[in-house]
Amino acid sequence: MDSYFYAVIMGIVEGLTEFLPVSSTGHLILTGELLGLDGASGETFEIVIQVGAMFAVVLCYFNRFWGLLFPQKEKKKSFSGLRGITLLMVTTLPGAFFGLLFHSFIKTLFTPLYVAIALFVGAIFMLVVEKIKFKAKYAGIDDIDYKTALGIGLFQCCALWPGFSRSASTICGGMILGLKREIAAEYSFLAAVPIIVGAACYDLFKSYSLILAGDIPFFVVGTVVSFLSALVAIKGFIAMLSKVGLTPFAVYRLLLVVPVYYFMVY
Repeated sequence: MDSYFYAVIMGIVEGLTEFLPVSSTGHLILTGELLGLDGASGETFEIVIQVGAMFAVVLCYFNRFWGLLFPQKEKKKSFSGLRGITLLMVTTLPGAFFGLLFHSFIKTLFTPLYVAIALFVGAIFMLVVEKIKFKAKYAGIDDIDYKTALGIGLFQCCALWPGFSRSASTICGGMILGLKREIAAEYSFLAAVPIIVGAACYDLFKSYSLILAGDIPFFVVGTVVSFLSALVAIKGFIAMLSKVGLTPFAVYRLLLVVPVYYFMVY
């Protein structure tokens, strides 16, 4: 990497898009192509800065995560303690299983063409879910059962396709399964932590020997910027979601497909 400017730009892109239904992976691939960041070092950098965005979720929902580890008064139905941890594990397992099983194949999809197709397909999926307006059956996260947690985890597998968006798949999946839009988004944020940690640990284990001492300052800058921009994105997204829904994000994805295809694929 030639400049801290690249680290800042990638950190901003990661932080702003990780929890929005627009695909952080897709945006990182496209931004990396534009900046000329490639090779193993560039891929490892993209993995590391995701951890910065993850810490933003932990900070925003600190009480939720604290309750998982140290439940004050665990009710029969509550997203805390062992029950809450199990719900997150059930949601994480499908993506982890299929991600490991098809890891090599998934890496072949990290190209502008497949990102453009995924942006389009994901946008249509979001518009359809918003149009149908599925009936909400759960009042909050505490009401989520294991069957619903597994269903959201299966929808999350769509995000293995770079450009589809983990956030879009889990929020829409949650809405289909009976969660209010805002509750589905909150659960999506919480469920992002174990899948990000697992993916980061796996990829770093495979590529840690490729990290050079000179890369570390860039990684630190990108991670800090990702953390700060993710804080802004999370708070802004929740505020917008109840007012405008998912439609503006779907429209943005459709508009992005044209320049991506024309300038980076065609």
